[in-house]
Amino acid sequence: MLTYRYRDLIIPHVPEGVRSLFPRLSNYTPLSTFSEQLSAGISSNTFDIEANIRGGDSRSGLDDQGTQEVLEIMRRERVNFDQARLIRHNRILARNGIDPSGMPLDSKAVTRL
Repeated sequence: MLTYRYRDLIIPHVPEGVRSLFPRLSNYTPLSTFSEQLSAGISSNTFDIEANIRGGDSRSGLDDQGTQEVLEIMRRERVNFDQARLIRHNRILARNGIDPSGMPLDSKAVTRL
């Protein structure tokens, strides 16, 4: 677990020959600030990171894992940022037994009284 947690510190020290065996390692670039995330394309009209930067937001940036998932969806499925966010969100809902409309998939769930 420690290796995974500190992967952004460890990966630069891994020899290039070993990194080439694991292509995902060579593509990993942590995006820890809003400015870095903005330059990577993690912004749109409906999700405006520039407003956070202009407003002097003191947070460090978006969740690294979520950011990497969205970037991977954008690359793999060739969609824009908003579509990738929607795909990721729908996957999270599906893992939790909820359909894209927000209704539970459990047949025993009470949705009306």
